[in-house]
Amino acid sequence: MAAVAAVVVVLDQLAKEWALRALTDGPIHLVWTLRLNLSINPGIAFGLGRGLGPVIVIGAVVVMVVLLVVARSTAMTTVTAVAAGLVLGGALGNVVDRVFRDQGGVVDFIDLQWWPIFNVADIAISVGAVLLVVWGRER
Repeated sequence: MAAVAAVVVVLDQLAKEWALRALTDGPIHLVWTLRLNLSINPGIAFGLGRGLGPVIVIGAVVVMVVLLVVARSTAMTTVTAVAAGLVLGGALGNVVDRVFRDQGGVVDFIDLQWWPIFNVADIAISVGAVLLVVWGRER
């Protein structure tokens, strides 16, 4: 779990650093509606919670602690360990933005133009959460 979380944090922060440098002049169109477009999100998912940065950080830290406690107190399969690592790494990647970057929010840059702009950490959180739900129902 820890290794997966660490990989997610590193990939997320490298991608965000690249986005901050490469996308300042405007978006890069890739294919169909997919483009890379720099955006700073001061809220949480879908732009909700603007102005609640400290509350969001506290909430994310609580989620991470709960994940760690649950992981240590239960026998985890490989799938649940990977899923928990994805959620933990994604949450930590976005907390790093809020605590250590001076942009005033989370760096987002993957833009489908018909869905809110997101980042690598958001993908990890979403995939990990879906895996936990689906795998949990099968057990």
